[in-house]
Amino acid sequence: MKTKLFIIVALFALAVPCFGQQNTIWEKWVPLIGEWKGEGSGQPGQGGGTFSFHFDLDQKILVRKGHSEYPATAQKPKIVHDDLMIIYADGSSGAPSKAIYFDNEGHLIHYTITYPEKSIILTSEKTANAPVFRLTYTLLENQTFHTRFEMSADGEKFMTYLEGNSTRTE
Repeated sequence: MKTKLFIIVALFALAVPCFGQQNTIWEKWVPLIGEWKGEGSGQPGQGGGTFSFHFDLDQKILVRKGHSEYPATAQKPKIVHDDLMIIYADGSSGAPSKAIYFDNEGHLIHYTITYPEKSIILTSEKTANAPVFRLTYTLLENQTFHTRFEMSADGEKFMTYLEGNSTRTE
């Protein structure tokens, strides 16, 4: 009887740390998980769109898919933009630190990620003959996020290209 009790207690002792270990590397991203609708303005004009964040590969990556549309104006045709981004940990730190971005315009952007208070900032790696991009998600009140996409020629002075607010739809 003592042997069985010892085995049960030992198994329980081993299992308790497993239950207590939540996947905390994604804690900054959890508020963004789901479906979102946003409106904003910028260089392409006034527009809106949807995006989603969902885990994949047993929560080893986070996938962002986006779709936005900007109506035609007298100066520009209608713009439809679709993108895909994969966020992942590169193994050097606990929190996801890298992302790779693709869109229907042929862009490929490699990002590094930082986590200032209430924000997630993705900054592109510097490459020759290309601007540096910065994408910032900032948590506002009432489950609303402010998103800003900026560009810089030197990686220091950024100009806003697009920005707007998004609310959760699911």
